[in-house]
Order: sequence, then C-alpha cells, then structure tokens
Amino acid sequence: MTDFFEIHSRDGAARLGELRLATPRITPARLDDVLVDSGSRWTADHAMPDGDDDVLTILPHRAFPAGTREEVREAFATDSAAVDFPSAAVVASESARGLGCDAYILSDASGFVGHGAGFKNAIIAAKKALPADTALILSGVATPRNVATLAYCGVDGVDAKKAKIKASQGKYLTTDGELFLADLEELPCACTACQKPREEFTREDCLAHNVAALDAELRRVRERIRAGRLRDYIEGQARHDNWLTAAMREFDDQYAYLEARTPVFRNTELSAATSDSLRRVEIQRFAERVTTRYRNRFENPLVLVPCSARKPYSESQSHGQFHDAIGFRGHTVSMTSPIGVVPPELELTYPAQHYDSVVTGRWSEDEKGFVAAVLEQYLRRNEYPRIIAHVPTHGYRDIVERVERELDLEVEYTVSGHPTSSESLSNLASAMHGELKFSKREREHNTVKAIADYQFGDGAGDALFGDIEISTTGRYPKLQIRNNEGDQLATMVPQYGLLAMTLAGADRWVASDAPTRTVEIDGFVPHGSVLAPGVVDASESIRPGDEVVITGPKAFGVGRAEMSGPEMIESTRGIASEVRHVRER
Repeated sequence: MTDFFEIHSRDGAARLGELRLATPRITPARLDDVLVDSGSRWTADHAMPDGDDDVLTILPHRAFPAGTREEVREAFATDSAAVDFPSAAVVASESARGLGCDAYILSDASGFVGHGAGFKNAIIAAKKALPADTALILSGVATPRNVATLAYCGVDGVDAKKAKIKASQGKYLTTDGELFLADLEELPCACTACQKPREEFTREDCLAHNVAALDAELRRVRERIRAGRLRDYIEGQARHDNWLTAAMREFDDQYAYLEARTPVFRNTELSAATSDSLRRVEIQRFAERVTTRYRNRFENPLVLVPCSARKPYSESQSHGQFHDAIGFRGHTVSMTSPIGVVPPELELTYPAQHYDSVVTGRWSEDEKGFVAAVLEQYLRRNEYPRIIAHVPTHGYRDIVERVERELDLEVEYTVSGHPTSSESLSNLASAMHGELKFSKREREHNTVKAIADYQFGDGAGDALFGDIEISTTGRYPKLQIRNNEGDQLATMVPQYGLLAMTLAGADRWVASDAPTRTVEIDGFVPHGSVLAPGVVDASESIRPGDEVVITGPKAFGVGRAEMSGPEMIESTRGIASEVRHVRER
C-alpha cells in the first residue's frame, strides 16, 4: 500500500507519477534532494526514524550487492514497516518484496545496469514482486545518455551520483555519450554552467553541467511520456550505447510485460523508423489480433494492394484509383510495413491510421519476413474464392510469392509497371469483371462486427451485433449501432477506430457469449471515474484504454480503463477507470 506515490499516466512500462511530498515531485525524476538515508544496519542497529513529509525517508536497511547468495539475503531480510510518512526500502532485485513503503531502491543496480539481459531480468523480477503503485528507484547509475531507456523500462527515480563521479574524473556528459573535458575546444551545451569561456570552465562547472544535462533529459522524458511517444525517442537514443540497444531489444522480447502496460490506442502518431519498430507492442498486438480474431465476412475476391502514405488509406489518391477499378467488387486488403496486413474494416483502428514509416521503396529482409508471416497467417484463417495481387514488383510481390508458394495458392497479378498506371488499373478492372458488388449495408455491418472481433475477442462481432441497425452521424464513418427496438448499443469512434458502448450495449455484452472485461466495484455509485481503492476485482485481460463493464452492488456502468486489470486490483491510489454511463441498481 502507498499513501505518498500516485501514477497519473502511462506510456507502456514508463509512468508519469507524483511523489506526494510537502512539495510534490513529478516522476521520472532526480531525487537526490529529497532522499534521506536512515543508515545501514550492517554498521549499527538504527532505530526507525520519525520521518518528514518534506522528504522520502530511506528506512534502515541492509543492502546486498549483485551476486549475493539467496540464503544470505534471506537471513538478513528487511522486515515490513508500517509508517505514516513518505518512505523507501532498499531491496535486491532478485529478492524484492513489498514492505509497505512508497518506493523501493534496488541495491544491486550497479551490477546490472550496463548489461542488456541482466538489466531486463532485474527490472522484471522487481516489478513482479513489488506493488504496482510504488516507485522504483535506481541509485548511482543514471546519466543523460541512459535515463530515457531506464524510464522506458519502468524506472521512476534516479540520482545524480554517477553524473557527479564522472565530473570528478573530468568527463563531460551529453545525451549521446561522455567526453573528456580536456579534449573539448567548445562546450556543446547552453546551460548556465556552460556560459563561461572554455578556458575558465572547471571541474566544478562540469559537475553542474552534468547534473543539469541529466535534469534536462528527464524533462524531455516526462514530456515524451505525456505525449505517449517515449518509444519513438529511445529507438534513436538507445543507439548511442550498445548496451542500451540490447536492453531495448531484450524488453521487446518480453511481450507480456510490455503488452499488459501498453494502451490499446493512442491519439498520437506512431513513428516506425527502424527495424526495431516491428517489435513494438502496438505493431505485434495489431498483427496478432488480425490473424487470430479477425474473420472475413465478404464473399468477394481478395484484392491485395500496397499501402499509402496518407491515412486512412481510403482517402489517398492511389487507393481512390484502386477503388474506381474495383468498385466494391473485391475485398481490398492493404499490405504494409510495419503493420502487416490491414483489412478495410480496420483501416481506422489504432495503429493502422496512426503510423508513419520511412518510405524508400526498398524492403529489408526483416520487413519482408514479418509481413509475409502475417499474410500467411491471415490467409490460413480466411478463405477467398480468388486472390488478386495488385502490388508493385519489388518488395510487395516478393512477399506475396513467398506466401503463394508456402500455401500452394494461385494468385493473379495485375500490375504492369506501377500500380496506378493506366495499364495496371485496366488490368485490375478487367480482373473484377463479372464479380458482384457488396452493398453499403453489408460493408457497414461487417465493419462493426470486425471491429468488435478485434476489440473484444474472436466471435464477439456475431455475438454482440448479429441483429442491428446502423446509422451514420456527422461525417462518415462515425457509425451508430442500434438494436431492432432503436436503442443505441455503441458508437464507432473514427479517431481511433474502436467501439464505445452504451448501457444498453453493456447489458447485451454481459448477456452474450463475447469475452467481457469487467471491473467489480464496492457498494457505491461512481460518477466520472472509479478510483483504484474502490475496485474489488477486475478481469486480468483489461489493458489501459479497454472498454470495460463496471458492476457492483449499487451500480452498473460502462467506461474506459485507465490501468490494467491486475494493476486495478493491486493499486491503492489512482484512477482505475473512467465512467461514461452509469445506472443505479
């Protein structure tokens, strides 16, 4: 339980939190000036301190360095402490456990920071063992170069010890490395300390600069978390040190750890600029849901087309030309790196309309392998009477041909030169000759069901929306879904391509066979939001941003999750879910 630390927002494993001291501190942050050490019990048996609301008091401790044997750690384990002031406990990553504190400092940080796999193992072990709503602090390891990656992986607090030690060694720190002060002819910084002439710049000034550079990077990290774009930043920042790149990739392999903490949608652009972007949770989650939840409901031929720079694809000039040739006679599925394949029903669904990638016309082998694997799984799940590939010769066609050979399919190719050339478009129109068109009603109904499958689980579309009427409000495609009696069940929100349920929709959801994400609350009627202390239980599958049913002895409602299901149960502070509609029982 924590009384003095609260998480306000999340960007994957990174969190924007508040250390609730007399003067609050927003994390991730440098905490040197508020950390007060009560002393090591290796040297003396320190009594429990009185504490102070102005500082974060480190309780008396026995710190264990990296590599300490488990039996030794157990023999000298720290006892739980119930105190009424902001407190932190010192624990080792391999034997961490909740001790009733607001923050935990890993004593073995210097042993694993600098090693990708060791860092990953230590952070994940500590996170699994410690309460979700407490701060994780690493001491003596932070620099301007590595602190963004530390925060990305779940670290909330650091100090400037290492930055100060580097200054004493005559090393000038920047976000991309460290330089010997003696080698610098100019100072590449505009902080206050660096305003002096180079010849007057001392090691004391270097210390002030190093701390300022660390603070500036932490401010940048916090802004990136607020914008939901820290990952975009560290894909470039981690390149400045091989161990940071290794750490990022090690965490990418821990999909379950990151996925549980990553929102199901964002309102910001996803920048896919490196091959590491293929391993992002958002990319992997979209591909996994398309290949395991989505089901094609059209009886028309499949037409594979290239993606477009403009999103959504249907509003691009090239896709407008493809549409003119196809004319609702084929099911047009876009192929793209890094997303994989995008059925038209999901072209608005995050991140299909929110990403931007580097366009060179050249596909890496990683990109080809990923998109080919997604297309293969998609075609194993969905059958079509014909498959037409209207794709460029280079890159796209290589992928289609790989899958064609692997699945022993017969694919018709219609591109001659460029996909939008007159000859290519004529070939595409000819290939569609004789095929029947599907109606607007069929398209809208299939879109709603496909989004429901993607959002709620395999089969949810038919279970929830088998008998519905659909209307369009405002500019298409803001669809409103109603039952046969005219009651509104849900609205499709075009900004992120998911469904927002009403109370009538929630009633139907609970009564159906569709997978339901439920937040069980205590005996009160929520208004605006449900706070974590009021949560009795929550579905483990809930992710930040998920649509959830809120149910309790006195209320039934529907809303959107602000944290994962397990975090709702563990946390004692913070907003668990926003409430859109509520009904008293």
